[in-house]
Amino acid sequence: MDFFQRSFAAAASLIVPMQLPSKMETHIWYIVPDEVKSKHLQKHYLNLLSPNEKESVMKIQEEELQKRALLARALVRSTISRYVTQFQIDPQALKLKKNMFGKPELDFQNSRELCLPPLQFNISHSSSLIACGVTVHSPIGIDVEAKTRKIKNNIIAFAKRFFSPNEIEVLSAISDPESQRQEFIKLWTLKEAYVKALGRGFSATPFNTFTIQFNKTARSSCLPGCKTYEEAYEISVESCDDLENCSRNVTFALMELSGSHYAAVCVEKDTSFRGSLPMKLNVWRTIPYVEDECVSGTEAALPINGFAQANVNFSKT
Repeated sequence: MDFFQRSFAAAASLIVPMQLPSKMETHIWYIVPDEVKSKHLQKHYLNLLSPNEKESVMKIQEEELQKRALLARALVRSTISRYVTQFQIDPQALKLKKNMFGKPELDFQNSRELCLPPLQFNISHSSSLIACGVTVHSPIGIDVEAKTRKIKNNIIAFAKRFFSPNEIEVLSAISDPESQRQEFIKLWTLKEAYVKALGRGFSATPFNTFTIQFNKTARSSCLPGCKTYEEAYEISVESCDDLENCSRNVTFALMELSGSHYAAVCVEKDTSFRGSLPMKLNVWRTIPYVEDECVSGTEAALPINGFAQANVNFSKT
């Protein structure tokens, strides 16, 4: 507790500015709610919110749920404010809106005086980790799920309600129950990230209308400690029933965050590049206004089972 109080006092009300992500680059910022114990810091986070957000948070009766809602909103506002380098902007001044499907986004039309860069963001949270992804121009979807997430029903029976026949077949071929559960969670995060990148969500794009494919590929890898050439998997979307509202022009990354969560990222490809380029990821663990730690290339941000190796280049900064 003393550490948080001293660090927060030293930081005053400043947030470290960041350079904008480059093309095909995604920045991920995540916070672990259990690490935020200071009530003084949480009060500061509350003051970052808009009046409507503050009212929404304060209506939540359960203390832990209220805290997570507060941290998610504070993480979005503090993260976006890092990238406005022309001047120090009050995170509370940022204007956000939701699209017709409920996806939060920057309200550029009502923020012209702030000279905001063309940032895209997405937020995801579990009970024990909250993550915010940021890109420039490219729509983004992110989802995080705890590795310990329990599936109440039989995995295959549950998958048949939501997944495509091809995905059900892949899961059914896994004989070990624990491995099957883990693969189910990974697939779920990828599908969730995809529909969020589309800006439509689960209700508008049901999971069983498209298939996540893992295609074997051999290519060079830029990940620390990897061989120059190795077998990997390229993640793609196939068999989309609703072609008008779906897109195959996306790229994925699948990783493990903080040793405890799966995280999937989906962004729209930059069509100005020829061929398929890997998504470049930079990942930070943060407690806004207290400390930021770049964890790219460490055990806190690992590609999973080679699935992400053909799609992501973790870079240290």
